[in-house]
Amino acid sequence: MGDMTTTATGSRAAPTRREQILREAARLFAERGFHGVGVDEIGAAVGISGPGLYRHFAGKDAMLAELLVGISERLHEGGRARVAESAAAGLAPEAVLDALIAGHIDFALDDRSLITLHDRELDRLRDGDRKQVRKLQRQYVELWVGAVRAVYPGLTELESRVSVHTVFGLLNSTPHLPGVSSLPDRATTAALLHRLARGALSAAPGGGGSGQGD
Repeated sequence: MGDMTTTATGSRAAPTRREQILREAARLFAERGFHGVGVDEIGAAVGISGPGLYRHFAGKDAMLAELLVGISERLHEGGRARVAESAAAGLAPEAVLDALIAGHIDFALDDRSLITLHDRELDRLRDGDRKQVRKLQRQYVELWVGAVRAVYPGLTELESRVSVHTVFGLLNSTPHLPGVSSLPDRATTAALLHRLARGALSAAPGGGGSGQGD
């Protein structure tokens, strides 16, 4: 998981063994499905025995829950931090929206396996964990809705919410892109996704009155 060890200021610490396990579990679950991967295989991917994993997690269900709840928490917390930092710096609404878009692009490029995992395996979570994921996602959407309406005041709240979900669909399509070797460099890909996201928002009825950000 690309941002698992990234702090709010952007610095990175060495991943812990627990984080290494989660990263490999996410990759394997995304490639072969939750039921297609055994504990022993996850352990082998990080260089420990299968039973050794139980010192870190109760089992695969616990890994799945931490992966999906965890990324929802990080997206929401990261979004809140970006909005707060932009507001504290007195930045224009366009800069706030661009910060949210940039943060989501980081997730979409660095954590493709989690997007696949969410799409395929969310229903396997316990009710409480699944409800927590949905709650965090709603809160994250509302951060975006507020930022979008500040830039595109011609959009209604409903139009803004639909537009935000559409942009998420666009950005979260990264698992369907070719392999990294077949893409432009990361910065070029991120810039393209950013332009597409702003273009989609500008194309909404009432959204054409503001120029696109970079």
